[in-house]
Amino acid sequence: MERHTNDAAARYARGFSWVRWRAAWRARHVIAAVLALLYPGLGGTAHAQGISKDVPARIEMYPIPSLTLSDRQFLSGDEGGKPVTVVGELRVAQGSGKLPVVVLMHGSGGVGGNIAAWTRTFNAMGISTFVIDGFTGRGITATSTNQAQLGRLNLIMDIYHSLDVLAKHPRVDPDRIALMGFSRGGQAALYASLERFHRRWNTSGLQFAAYIPFYPDCSTSYRGDTDVVARPIRIFHGGPDDYNPVHTCKSFVERLKAAGRDVELTEYPDSPHGFDIGLLGANMLAIAPKAQTVRNCRIVEGDGGMLMNAETQQPFTYQDPCVELDPHVGGNPATAEAARQAVTDFLRTLFKLS
Repeated sequence: MERHTNDAAARYARGFSWVRWRAAWRARHVIAAVLALLYPGLGGTAHAQGISKDVPARIEMYPIPSLTLSDRQFLSGDEGGKPVTVVGELRVAQGSGKLPVVVLMHGSGGVGGNIAAWTRTFNAMGISTFVIDGFTGRGITATSTNQAQLGRLNLIMDIYHSLDVLAKHPRVDPDRIALMGFSRGGQAALYASLERFHRRWNTSGLQFAAYIPFYPDCSTSYRGDTDVVARPIRIFHGGPDDYNPVHTCKSFVERLKAAGRDVELTEYPDSPHGFDIGLLGANMLAIAPKAQTVRNCRIVEGDGGMLMNAETQQPFTYQDPCVELDPHVGGNPATAEAARQAVTDFLRTLFKLS
């Protein structure tokens, strides 16, 4: 379970100092708590590697003004949500001039150890990273067991507003910013590519160079969802994933390819949900107790932005019978390393790195 406390969330909501927030952020990566941060129920059942000596030259914390909206408000273009400030951590990689950046969006467990591992990988390549925390500023520690507490499309709002921050930074190359997300954040990274959403909500003037979702939920069909931006989409998923099954993403990828989009899905065998935690040495499979999964739901966007249960033809809720509990999560070091190699190779080509 996430190691934040309600008291800590309340202090942040009242605006405690960035210095104290940064200390709390770093505390997330204490080795004994790495797996618990990302996957409720895993605790310390596997060891994790220490922090790499490849530390970036500078760490900067940025407030990101955003909105908290219902999914219906987001889809209908209604700005009448609650203003909120979330936070981004920019790690400026070693190098000079304007550098490429990967924006990283966490899953239902918050910012976890796998994001720390990816950050070290990218920084060592000369790529800066911008990690968004979409939960703490909203007083949330995790949504795994109660997904209804935050509409999933809110993370897309935070992602777009991160571009407002990066657009102004003198060390950021605006033409070389990629987006990567995991689980709930992977869903956000995937659907942030929709042209319709960019036209309504992205005011930065920038566009991501690529979209890299890891094990996203593809069970929801949005209107016009094959009209994505002309940028590559690279999805990484596990075959036995019973949290966000890969078959729903395969169906979406088929529709995208039929529409002529640049999209690829890489499926790894023996790789459960969260398999890239294997980058930290985790090699296990465990149940995420009481975590909600929509693996047997089919959700479609209806009139006025209402999300509908396609089977019942009624508005979807997390009380619907199709919502189940206790999916599996775990790590696979071999396929995590294969995915790391695939992503780094892709980014070297995309960003024209030597």
